Amino acid sequence: MFRDIDQVENGLGQQQYIASDEISTVVYLAQSLGKPVLAEGPAGVGKTELAKAWAGATGRPLVRLQCYEGLDESKALYEWEYAKQMLYTQLLRDTLREVLNTAESLSEAAERLAQEEDVFFSERFLLPRPLLTAIMSEEPVVLLIDEIDRADVEFEAFLLEVLSDFQVSIPEIGTISAIHQPMVLLTSNNTRDLSEALKRRCLYLYINYPSLEAELDIVRLKVPELNEQLAKQAVEVVQQLRQMDLRKVPSVSETLDWARALVTLNASSIDGETMRKTLTVLLKYEADTKKANRLLGERPGRGHLGRENG
Repeated sequence: MFRDIDQVENGLGQQQYIASDEISTVVYLAQSLGKPVLAEGPAGVGKTELAKAWAGATGRPLVRLQCYEGLDESKALYEWEYAKQMLYTQLLRDTLREVLNTAESLSEAAERLAQEEDVFFSERFLLPRPLLTAIMSEEPVVLLIDEIDRADVEFEAFLLEVLSDFQVSIPEIGTISAIHQPMVLLTSNNTRDLSEALKRRCLYLYINYPSLEAELDIVRLKVPELNEQLAKQAVEVVQQLRQMDLRKVPSVSETLDWARALVTLNASSIDGETMRKTLTVLLKYEADTKKANRLLGERPGRGHLGRENG
C-alpha cells in the first residue's frame, strides 16, 4: 500500500513507468478511497502499462480482462466445465443408476436427480474467468479491464453491478463476495462514449501523448542503449509526425519500437535513407508514410530528414 503520492511515483518509477503528478495522485486516491480508475486516451500512451506497473509496485498479481465486441457475462465471469461434468457423470453412472432404479415414477426420479445437483454444480466444476478470479482471489489483486469501450453497452451495464459490490451471485452455488476488494483500472481508447453511470463510479484519468521532454525520458529509460543525440532526434521526429494530418499518428509504444530498431540497425543518425527504411515502424498506412516523407523533407532546417539526402 502506498503511504503518499511521492511513494506512488517512486514505486511506479521502479517499475520503469514514468508517472506524472496527475497519474500518481489518481492512483493514490483510488487506493485510499477504494474506487476504480477509468483511464482514457489514445492507444499506446501507457494506460495498460500503468496497470502492470501498479501491480508490480504493490506486489499484487495482475488479473486482466481484455474486452471486445460480443464479450458476455460467461466469458468475463465464469463458466461451467461441461466436459468435466460429463466425465464425472460417466464415472458415477453406476451410482446414479442405483439412485434412480428404485424410483416409482418419473417425477420421483427427477426429484432424486435434482437432489444430486450439488455434486455436479459445485466449485470443483466452476471455471472462473477474470472477474470471478479477481473476486475469489485469496490475496489482493489489481484488476485490469482493458479497452472497455470495445465491449457492448449491455456488458458495461453488467459491469456496473460487479464494480459496485464486488460480489457475484451464482444460482447453483450462491453469492460469492470478494475476500479483498481489488484495485481496478479500466482503460478506454475513446472509440465510443462510455455511460455516465460508469464514469460516476470511477476516478477519471486522461493520459495523452507526452511532451518532448517526457517522451525523451521514457526513451532514455526503456532504450538506454540508444545514444543521447539519436534519442533526441528520434523523439523530435515523432513529435513532428503527431502534428501532421495522419490517419494514425505514432504512439509511445511505437516510438520505443523505433528506438529499438535504430539500435538494432546501428544507426548513427536519422538521415533520409534511415527514415525510408524504418518509417513503417512508426506509421501503419502507406498514405501516411508517403505524406510524412514528403512533409518532413519540405521542412526548413530539417534537411537531414528529407529525401534529397537519401
